[in-house]
Amino acid sequence: MSKPRYYVGVAVGTRDVFQSESIPTESTHGDKYAACIGPFNTKRGAVFMRDHGQGNPHLQCVGDAERIAAMA
Repeated sequence: MSKPRYYVGVAVGTRDVFQSESIPTESTHGDKYAACIGPFNTKRGAVFMRDHGQGNPHLQCVGDAERIAAMA
């Protein structure tokens, strides 16, 4: 088994941070989320993307969120 990684699940009007040991797919997470962002190395990066990522041109990828969250 692989180590659990953090993801941001995107649904209508909401974004949730969750952990998964496997890559989220439509069959495993499609009933809850329309899209998933990740994997993130840290929960801090995932939370930062959840809270500040929507519509933010400075957060285009996981690496951006991890880097900026580490400085915040």
